[in-house]
Amino acid sequence: MSPLAQIARQPVLRMLALMLVLQGAHSAAIYPYLSRIAIHEVGLSDNGLALLMTFSSGFSVAASVLIGVIGDLRANRKTLVIATSVAALIGNLAMLVHPGVVSLIVAHGVMFPLAWSLLGQSFALAGLVMAGQPGRDGVQAVIRAGLSAGFLALLIWFTFAFADRFVPGQIYLAGAIFSAGLVAVSVFMWPRDGRGAWNHAPSGLNLIQSFAEIARPEILLRMGLLGGVLSIGTLYMMLVSLIFQANPGRSAGDVALYVGMVAGWEVPFMLVLSRLAGRVRRATQIAVGAAIYTGHLALMPVLVGHWSLWLLPLLAGMGGAAILTLPIGYYQDLTNGRTGAAAALFALQKLVSDVCAAAIFAAGMAIGGYGTTALIGSAVTLAASLGLYLADRRGDVAFAMPVHRVQP
Repeated sequence: MSPLAQIARQPVLRMLALMLVLQGAHSAAIYPYLSRIAIHEVGLSDNGLALLMTFSSGFSVAASVLIGVIGDLRANRKTLVIATSVAALIGNLAMLVHPGVVSLIVAHGVMFPLAWSLLGQSFALAGLVMAGQPGRDGVQAVIRAGLSAGFLALLIWFTFAFADRFVPGQIYLAGAIFSAGLVAVSVFMWPRDGRGAWNHAPSGLNLIQSFAEIARPEILLRMGLLGGVLSIGTLYMMLVSLIFQANPGRSAGDVALYVGMVAGWEVPFMLVLSRLAGRVRRATQIAVGAAIYTGHLALMPVLVGHWSLWLLPLLAGMGGAAILTLPIGYYQDLTNGRTGAAAALFALQKLVSDVCAAAIFAAGMAIGGYGTTALIGSAVTLAASLGLYLADRRGDVAFAMPVHRVQP
């Protein structure tokens, strides 16, 4: 049975696909214009914005890790999902009703980072539903494509909506609409805890034991390598506008078009990737995807002034489909089906990739320029993907997660 057919037949998977589309649209509403709103509309300084983004990133990772672990510990995922969906709605309403520095800090520093954990919890439920069934990676790839589709759809809408004049209120109005949709889906469609046909019993661990089981060296090694692989995506977002701006023939509109094309190509390739699930080892697919994506990043500074630049989003979509979707199932197998622990690792991986990308950017700009930075980032990603391939050369890995029952 194809992944699309599996999703069509299972209400929970259909709900998760809708959840990811809404999350993608919500992200497209609140993140692309953050810098402009913070500095030019609210009056935050450059250093203030940098501090806000640093705090937001750290808080997002900490919250996602804690929520993932608690989800396994107490098996109360629905309650957590409702709470984080409401946090997204509160953040948007704060910016709509009383836009200002305080509301911006509350929304982007606390509420939206909390809501980011919805992504990990959505895939945690997908992993539970598909546990032991064939085609899990394919189903999760299709569901993940919904995130890109929702992001792209709203990005296209904003391109036309802001063609004549930028209206900040529309940003958070759209965010409020989509976050209200997330609340509605969480309350009325997300299955009640303990009522599904899948096994979702509490882990039986206390909080310290839950953290200890994901801190094992063999697991952290692979998480670190995947963070190195994914750093190229973060580096791409750091470089794309700078590379285009440095070329006199390119405009801000070209940046939006390029980023939109990359997101657009990810969707069909994620659907194609779902057909390879179970046929090719994940580590192999990740290595091939990383190699293709590095070609896109390395060539972007070279071709920025040439028409062939517009062929590169095809490479980015092809490679990005693998490196964005496959780590989800990889972590679920790595933790032997402990989906909350897998979501926690997914969040930690983001921190590793962000730090790695920042270090690459600093080193590359100190040595040369944008082209040098892109080459260093490509080399790091290729090395990390090779390391992951060698670590898993005997096949996909699952580590037994010990269960230590908490004494009453």
